[in-house]
Amino acid sequence: MRGAIAAGHPLTAEVGASVLAEGGNAVDACIAAAFASWVVESPLTGPGGGGFMLVHRARDRTTRLLDSFVSVPGLGRRRPAVEMEAVDVDFDSETAQLFHIGSASCAVPGNAAGLEAAHRSYASVPWAKLVEPAVALARGGFELTGQQSYLHGILDVILRHTPEGRRVYRVRSAGSVLRLPDLGDTLERIGRDGARALYTGKLGRAIVAHLRETGGLISSADLRAYRVIRRRPLSVRFRGHEVLSNPPPSSGGVLIAYALGLLDRLPAQRPGSAAALAQLAEVMREQSRVRERGFGRGLYRGGLARELLADGRLEAALARVRAVSSTTHISAIDAAGNAASLSASAGSGSGVIVPGTGIHLNNMLGEVDLRGPARPGARLTSMMAPSLVLSRGRPRLVLGSAGSARLRGAILQVIVNVVDHRLGVTEAIEAPRVHLEDGQLHCEGGADPEELDRLAAQGYEVLRWRRRNLYFGGVSAVEVGSGGSLAAAGDPRRGGHGIVVDESLVDGIHPVR
Repeated sequence: MRGAIAAGHPLTAEVGASVLAEGGNAVDACIAAAFASWVVESPLTGPGGGGFMLVHRARDRTTRLLDSFVSVPGLGRRRPAVEMEAVDVDFDSETAQLFHIGSASCAVPGNAAGLEAAHRSYASVPWAKLVEPAVALARGGFELTGQQSYLHGILDVILRHTPEGRRVYRVRSAGSVLRLPDLGDTLERIGRDGARALYTGKLGRAIVAHLRETGGLISSADLRAYRVIRRRPLSVRFRGHEVLSNPPPSSGGVLIAYALGLLDRLPAQRPGSAAALAQLAEVMREQSRVRERGFGRGLYRGGLARELLADGRLEAALARVRAVSSTTHISAIDAAGNAASLSASAGSGSGVIVPGTGIHLNNMLGEVDLRGPARPGARLTSMMAPSLVLSRGRPRLVLGSAGSARLRGAILQVIVNVVDHRLGVTEAIEAPRVHLEDGQLHCEGGADPEELDRLAAQGYEVLRWRRRNLYFGGVSAVEVGSGGSLAAAGDPRRGGHGIVVDESLVDGIHPVR
C-alpha cells in the first residue's frame, strides 16, 4: 500500500493519489490535493479562504494543528463605509440559510500561508511540483458534475454577484466545461514565488486595491502581518480511542469533543434506531446549550475544553440527556502511518472576485456563527474541525467535513458510526444523518420511517428530508483497518471521492499535466 486519500471531488482525490503513487507522503498528497480543490471546488475554497491542517507524524507519534484560518482585517484602516449584503441560499424548497457577502465581509485569507507552512515542516516533494496539477486543471478546464451543478446553482446569487463573477462563472450545468485561466495564472505565480506572492507581492496588492475601491477592510499591513499558528490539538477519549481535533479558539473541535465525552458515558444504541437518533439529538441539544453563555469569550480566555470535559460538567449534562429516553475537506494517510487532515473554506464566498486573478475572497466577517474579538489581527473562530482517531497511538480514522454549522454533527456521527457501530468508512459516511437546530430535528432521507415515527411520538419536532443533501455536511475520511488495510471515502452528498493507492495503481494514476 502507498496510502489513501479522500476529498470532496474525484479530481481533488486523484491529484493527491498521484502524489502518493509517486512516493510522496501524506502531507505532500494533501497539499497537492488542496491546490487542485482551489480549482475544481472553487465555490468552497481557494487562495481567498482559510483553513486548518492536522498532521500526525508516524516516527515520533506527534500531532500538531496548523491554524491558517482567516484573521480580522483593519490594520491602518477605518471601518468600511459600505454594509454587508444579505442573501438567502436555498438548500431545498423548505430550508434556507442566510449569508452576508460583499467587500465588507472579507477577512484576511490564510490558505496559501498554511499550505506553505505545512510544506516547510513536513513535505518531501518540491512545492512547485505540487502546484502543477492545479495549474493544468485551471487552464485546461474540467466538467462540472451533477453535485457541482447543484452547488453552483444554489450559490449562483453569490458566485455571479458582480460583473467579474459573471465573467468567471459562465457555466453551471452538469457536463459543461469550466475553465479558470486567471486562477491558473495565480496558482503558477504562487508555485514560482511561494505564498509571499499573495502577502507581499503583486497578488496582494491587487486584493488591497480592489477592496479599497469597493469598501473592504483588508490592508497591505494586514497581509504582511499574517502568520500561521501552530497549536496542540484537543484530545478526548471515546470507546478506548483517542480523538484529536481542532482546539480553541475554534469552536467545532471542542463541541465535538464535548459530544463524544457525553456519548462515551452512554450505552451504544442500534444504528438508525429511534434510541440512537434521540441520543444524538440530545447530545446536540447539549452542544447548543453550552454555546449560550460565555462560550465565545471562553474560546479566547483559555481552559474552556478542560472545563467542558470535566467529570462534573459531563455528569450534569448526562442527567439531562438521560431524562429523555455540517467548506471542503481532504484526508490522507501514507504507508509509513503519517496522516494529514485539512479543512479549508471561503465561507459561502463573498461574491468578490479580484479582477484578473481568479481569487474569490471569503465572507467570514459575515458568517453569523463565527464569533471572536473585533480587533485587527485577531483570529476568527471556526466550526472547521479536522480530526484524527488514534488506536494505541496509531491512526485509525482521519476525517473532517464541510457543512457550515452542520459539519460538527457530520464528523461526530461518522466517528460514532465507525467506532461504536463498527461500520466501514463508506457505510459510515453514507448513513443518513440528523441535525438539531432551533428545536427542530432535521432527519435526512434514508432514515427508517418507523424509527422517525417513534421519535415524533416522543415529542420531537421531526423534519423529514426526502433524500440525502449537502446541507448535512460533506465528510472525507480514510480508515486504517485491522492488519493495516486501508479504506477511503468521500461524501456522495458533495460528489466526494476516496482512493486507496496500492502497487497495482502506481502506474495507473498520474498527475494532471
